[in-house]
Amino acid sequence: MIFRDEYTRFRDLVESRLETYFTWKSDVPSLTEAMRYSVLGGGKRIRAVLTLAFCYAAGGDELATLDAACAVELLHAYSLIHDDLPALDNDDMRRGKPSNHKVFGEWRAIIAGDALQSLAFEKLVTCPLPPERLVNMVLTLAKAAGAAGMCAGQTLDMEAERSSAVIAIDDVRKIHELKTAALMEAAALIGVHAAGGSAEQINAASEYAKAVGLAFQIRDDVLDATATSQQLGKPSGSDEKSGKVTYYTELGAEECERLIAEETERAKNAALQAFADAGFLSWQAEELAERKS
Repeated sequence: MIFRDEYTRFRDLVESRLETYFTWKSDVPSLTEAMRYSVLGGGKRIRAVLTLAFCYAAGGDELATLDAACAVELLHAYSLIHDDLPALDNDDMRRGKPSNHKVFGEWRAIIAGDALQSLAFEKLVTCPLPPERLVNMVLTLAKAAGAAGMCAGQTLDMEAERSSAVIAIDDVRKIHELKTAALMEAAALIGVHAAGGSAEQINAASEYAKAVGLAFQIRDDVLDATATSQQLGKPSGSDEKSGKVTYYTELGAEECERLIAEETERAKNAALQAFADAGFLSWQAEELAERKS
């Protein structure tokens, strides 16, 4: 319960700060509303919590890092808007309600996503932290978002869907590492950078987040095949309908569970090696591995 309370505390800090981002008087209220719809429309705030948790574990000031955590969440929201577009994953539901483009139209959803990406970097660089730390934080998020991270993963995912060639499980892993784990890794690293953490802590945060990110996506594959749309808050069975190769389709449920457990242990061990108090990080890894939605 202590760790769950800590998660709730981190999440509530993020929610409260995100609320303040959309109170300005906008010259284009329709754009602001589209941005607000996806950012404040629910979600577990997993990535933002990781930023605050790693900052805390490395001895940093979590309140001074709050806008950085929110920046990660803004970037995540942008990616979800774009992922759901008809030209990409073509999903009509997100977090239990219509996707952004179903409410605001495709062109406005694209622009809202672009604006959220810009806002993420704006909030990141205005954190009250030493400039040298901010530089590392900005570089980390930029790499995760771009052609070496999420955009690369989305490209590989789309090419795989449209290819007639056999997709190997190693290719699926690469897509997951870039499309999902890259932003989780950035979230963890930003937290350590914000705290001025050591090289050992940077390496441990990277290993932890990569392992958690892979386990998270394998769980996603399992849930897409086994959970209901109501449980997921988005259409279930979409991978099967699109003919997508996933860990579940290639390896089956039992092997997926073994890999999730293996990656979760790898994450926990990495945290324990570099952080004096890794209790929350270990709990969070287990929670993500066992999630039902």
